[in-house]
Amino acid sequence: MESEGDTRWAFGTGFDDPLAGVDATVPAGVDGPDLGAYCLMLGDDALILSHRLSEWCTRAHELEDEVALANISLDLLGQTRMLLARAGQADGSGRDEDRLAYFRDEEHFRNVRLCELPGGDFGRTIARLLVFASWRLAAFNRLGESRDPVLAAIAAKAVKELTYHRDYAARWLVRLGDGTDHSHQRAREGLEAVWPLVDELFEPHDVERRMVGAGVGVDPASLREEFDAVLGQVLEPAGLATPETPAMGRVGGRAGRDGVHTEHLGYLLAEMQGLARAHPEATW
Repeated sequence: MESEGDTRWAFGTGFDDPLAGVDATVPAGVDGPDLGAYCLMLGDDALILSHRLSEWCTRAHELEDEVALANISLDLLGQTRMLLARAGQADGSGRDEDRLAYFRDEEHFRNVRLCELPGGDFGRTIARLLVFASWRLAAFNRLGESRDPVLAAIAAKAVKELTYHRDYAARWLVRLGDGTDHSHQRAREGLEAVWPLVDELFEPHDVERRMVGAGVGVDPASLREEFDAVLGQVLEPAGLATPETPAMGRVGGRAGRDGVHTEHLGYLLAEMQGLARAHPEATW
C-alpha cells in the first residue's frame, strides 16, 4: 500500500505519522539535553522489552498469541523509533534512531531493569507485560499533557496501544491464575520473578525530576497508587496475591536509569546489535 503525500507510515502499526505537522522545537525553558535523556529512557524501555517479546516468534503455544505478542512488540518498536528520534533532536547530537539503538554500549542504555530480564515461560511473560503496560499506560496518559508537543503526540498514539497491551496481559493472567493448578502456579511464579524489579519503576531519577519541574515529564512516584489499583483488580479474580519478594538491590545507589543493568542486557544487545555493527555502512 502506498502512503499519501509526505506521510510516513513506518512508525508503529499505523499508516500515518503521528508527528506530522508537530512543531519539533524544544519548548522555551526546557533543557534540550535533559529532554533528550528523558526520551532516551522512555525509548530504551520500549526497545528492550520489544526485543524480549520478539523472542516469542515461532515459540508461542497458539498462533493467535504468537501474532498478538509480535504485534505488541511492533507497537513498542514504533514507540521506540519516535522517542529515540526525538532524543537525537532534543539533545543536539543529531543521532538518529538507528545510531542510538545499535551503536551504544550497555552502560549507555537507560531502560529499567524489568525490561531486560529473560522472558522465561508464558506465565512470566504475561506477568511482566501486565506490570510494564500498567505502569507505562499510567505515565503516558499524563504525558499527553506534556509541554513538549512531540512527546505529547507520541503519548497520545501510544495510549491506544498500551491499553490493548495491558488488557491482553490482564485477561491472560486471570485465565492462568483461575485455571488449573499448574497454570495458577505458573502465573504465581511469574509474578514472583518480576516483582523484585517493580519498585524501581516508581523511583524518580534526577532527569525525571527536572522534566517534571519543566512541565514536560511525569513523576514516577505519582503513578504507584493507580498501578496498585489496576493490579489489584486483576489479581483478585485471578486468585493471586501481591508477591512479598524483596526489591532487587541497586549498585552504589544506581540502577537501570543510571546505566547499571543486570547481566542479561549484554547478551541481549550482542544479539540485537550484531548485524548492524558487523556491517555499519550497509543499507537495506
